[in-house]
Amino acid sequence: MPLTGLDLGTTGCKAVVFDPDGRMRARAFREYGVVCDAPAKAEQDAEQVWALAKDALREAVATSGARDARALSVSVQGDAIIPVDREFRALHPAILGMDYRSAPQARRCAELFGEFELFQRTGMRPHPINSLTKVLLLRELAPAVFEQAWKIVTYADFILGKLGADAVMDWTMASRTMALDLAAGEWSREIHERLGLRADLWSRVVPSGQVVGTLRPALANELGLRRDLALVTGGHDQTCAALGAGVVRPGRGVVSTGTAEVLSTAFDRPVLSRAMFDGFYPCYRHVKDGMFFTFGLNHSGGIALRWWRDQFGAAELAEAQARGLDPYTVIDEHLPVEPAPVLVLPHFTGRGTPTCDLTARGVIAGLTLGTTRHEVAKALLEGLCFELRANLEAWQSAGLHVTELVAVGGGAKSARWLQLKADVLDRPIRTLRCHEAACLGAALLAGTAIGVYRALDEAVAATVVPDREYVPSPNRAAHYRERAALYEQLAAALRPLNPRF
Repeated sequence: MPLTGLDLGTTGCKAVVFDPDGRMRARAFREYGVVCDAPAKAEQDAEQVWALAKDALREAVATSGARDARALSVSVQGDAIIPVDREFRALHPAILGMDYRSAPQARRCAELFGEFELFQRTGMRPHPINSLTKVLLLRELAPAVFEQAWKIVTYADFILGKLGADAVMDWTMASRTMALDLAAGEWSREIHERLGLRADLWSRVVPSGQVVGTLRPALANELGLRRDLALVTGGHDQTCAALGAGVVRPGRGVVSTGTAEVLSTAFDRPVLSRAMFDGFYPCYRHVKDGMFFTFGLNHSGGIALRWWRDQFGAAELAEAQARGLDPYTVIDEHLPVEPAPVLVLPHFTGRGTPTCDLTARGVIAGLTLGTTRHEVAKALLEGLCFELRANLEAWQSAGLHVTELVAVGGGAKSARWLQLKADVLDRPIRTLRCHEAACLGAALLAGTAIGVYRALDEAVAATVVPDREYVPSPNRAAHYRERAALYEQLAAALRPLNPRF
């Protein structure tokens, strides 16, 4: 009995069909753009995203031969908002999470409610990434559209609504908006009243993994799917990826390395302490009932290595082309085995959690005439690992203890990088058979909702299969413990100077 997971990211969507044992039958991908034609602006044609998501679904179903799939769920990018009419037609381009034009609205929320007080109520500190600030921005940018809108939806309720579901938003996405009372699990009446908003502007909040409708008959023919296909609430892409990586109990974490690098974990009670607030960590619902979720973020993840490739890796690019290999495979082969003698602060777009210092800049320290470009590449990867270590240490101070790590994303393909992570973090790190963790997480929600699995824990046990484990070297771990301290000293010493660059 095949299951389908649909993942809508910021710049592309994937549809994957899985067997109940987690093996992938077929995968399809479509890419789309982001409009950034003004400072801090990031918008997207939501109707184009919908059309391309249908294309991806159609291709994956046709390739897999899985017309008998019984359920589908979604994993989506966080925080974007879309005003829609009653037919779920977009009335305005989606305002994405990365759109920071709502910084004034975030400051207004901080003044009205208090930063820490709002965090304790909603699990989200006032920040322009949050959906609520974008709703306030839309009201000012396009008042006519705002008044005309039936609902303001995220991509989760937008896509499910297009497919045939009612206006419902899963609790992971709702608890990221900064408009939900985290303890009550309901839209906060006080927040909406003080901001002059109606609470029914949002969709109804329901748990992840709940059947909320069936596929529209016309779409069944168009997509090659059965008419009684169950539509199941999914979740924020980070929570779905965590589920697809087996993070369904405390103590486990997942490192997702793509353009950015995200470190996430789940826990069994809300953690709304000053330590979480100071580290810029959200606290919101996990897709698994009774669990909560957070993540740390480094915007300069894989993109930092791409910078090295483009600026210094012409020889590796030529060699990769001649040998028919991925350029990053060739870069891996040339990395020094020993730790680098230089330090790199990979703060190309500022520093992420736990400091969120937007003035931070990239630095190479310790250069000599003997320094090689491959040592700089190794130091760049070490710096990315030191960023992960800083987040794990901050979590420990907040009472979140992560002892097991799983790696997903593009960075999980590099054995050298994974061993380095194990050494720097001084923890074993595993890879998985399935690299499409977010789509798998959505498919597991779908399967559990219709009874293929009795519970998410059973779904994970049946499908999340370890591939390889990387164990830290005691000697290298001790060395990197000292280098991590030096790394933080360097970052602190440069903090007063960064705004001058």
